[in-house]
Amino acid sequence: MPAVGGAIVLLLALPVFLLAGWPIAGWGLAAVLWVAVHLIDVVLHRTRGDTSNVAASGVQAFGLFFKSIGLLVVLVAAAAADRTLAISAALTYALAYTFELGLSLATYFSGSP
Repeated sequence: MPAVGGAIVLLLALPVFLLAGWPIAGWGLAAVLWVAVHLIDVVLHRTRGDTSNVAASGVQAFGLFFKSIGLLVVLVAAAAADRTLAISAALTYALAYTFELGLSLATYFSGSP
């Protein structure tokens, strides 16, 4: 459910970009980054295995580190190339991520103990 919410935010951001005349490449970069982060999550979830295993915990920690550093490197490279592209991509990704996080927290805390 939370991932679907993030996707809906990205889809709703597209007409805003088109109507406002903002760089569509910024929306595209945010969408590609959002999909890439979720694909990494899927791969990590499949390799998770036993959570009491030290190696599985190391893979999870490396995956979290890789996602955040990879995202940062792409956005810094985009900022070096075109500042408006990077700003629009970062804001769009942050909006989708924040909405997804809010849905995740609401889903988690509304569940039964």
